[in-house]
Amino acid sequence: MPNLKEIRVRIASVNTTKQITSAMKMVSAAKLKRAQDAIIQMRPYASKLKEILADISASLDVADDNMFSKVRPIEKVLIVLVSSNRGMCGAFNANVAKRAIEIAQTKYEKQLTNGNVHFLTIGKKGQEYLKARKYSIVDTQNQVYDKLQFENVIPVAESIMLKFANGEYDVIEVAYNQFKNAAVQNLTDEQFLPVQTNKDKTKGNIKNDYIYEPSKEYIVQELIPKMLKIQLFKAILDSYASEQGARMTAMHKATDNAVEMIRSLTLNYNKARQAAITNQILEVVGGAEALKG
Repeated sequence: MPNLKEIRVRIASVNTTKQITSAMKMVSAAKLKRAQDAIIQMRPYASKLKEILADISASLDVADDNMFSKVRPIEKVLIVLVSSNRGMCGAFNANVAKRAIEIAQTKYEKQLTNGNVHFLTIGKKGQEYLKARKYSIVDTQNQVYDKLQFENVIPVAESIMLKFANGEYDVIEVAYNQFKNAAVQNLTDEQFLPVQTNKDKTKGNIKNDYIYEPSKEYIVQELIPKMLKIQLFKAILDSYASEQGARMTAMHKATDNAVEMIRSLTLNYNKARQAAITNQILEVVGGAEALKG
């Protein structure tokens, strides 16, 4: 059994860790509230914009008119991995990085074998995970978390869109954690480009309760780039809210574990102290008996 000093040092160390994890939990809870409000406000707008575009594009041959809707034979693939810049959030980053790799290995196995699957990372932890496993990273955009605003995401979205428009890649996927609540994040992967235009809709199912000014074609040309920027921003917001929820949950569990460890160490300390006192009493009694003899 460790001596009393070793146990006291261990208790003090765990108590310090508990204070840190408890503080991190409270900080993440405050950030989560703001991030949750942001994504909840963004989702209806992004969803409605996507719905309107699907309704309009279903009645048009958009793929012939818009560079972002052109479907090409898939030779080169870009996977955008959205993770976080910081750790201490459980398996949050590892899970989404594994999903991105899974997409490459299953959905684009042939392209991966030919070395034509590349990654673009948003978040240092995803970048580190892929780099350690020797995957090809063509770009990093970790700076978006420095000030997470739509204006700062626009250049990232435009850069990705330009790669597709120039023919550098034939399909672009986005892998991220979709926020559900503080304890649950849903791993999500979506095709970012080319834009899916719902050609399978029949004419009878297309909604016609829109007034178009100046024309359907012009609106589609304007909406597609705007929608792509908003969809990427939504994915990053989702990931950021998920990150704070995952970190809050992880720090809550870590704090609980520290409390339990302190309880266990205190019990061991009391047992060791009691044993030491008992030994001292026995030594005194033994010495007294020796003097009598």
